[in-house]
Amino acid sequence: QVQLVESGGDLVQPGGSLRLSCAASGSIFSIYAMAWYRQAPGKQRELVARIVAGNTTILSNSVKGRFTIFRDNAWNTVYLQMNSLKPEDTAVYYCNVDSTLGSVWGQGTQVTVSS
Repeated sequence: QVQLVESGGDLVQPGGSLRLSCAASGSIFSIYAMAWYRQAPGKQRELVARIVAGNTTILSNSVKGRFTIFRDNAWNTVYLQMNSLKPEDTAVYYCNVDSTLGSVWGQGTQVTVSS
């Protein structure tokens, strides 16, 4: 199995930046995709960004040009660099990993964008 530990969530002012990290352990050899989702209060969980083997990335239209997803070569860690943050980016951000053993979710990290 794969275990995930997220970090980096914080309170930040509009226009600020944050970097989220998701560290994977266990059967990381089986990982083929890593992603970040978010869920705001009263809303459904939505895909923010995803990276697959070959480093192809997918970004939600709402974050294109502001957020970047990248990983280390060994699939140990995936990052979400968030710039030009807006109040509407406020949510709990979840890391998700797809592997040949199944899909795994992290515990979530809170990002609050407010002045």
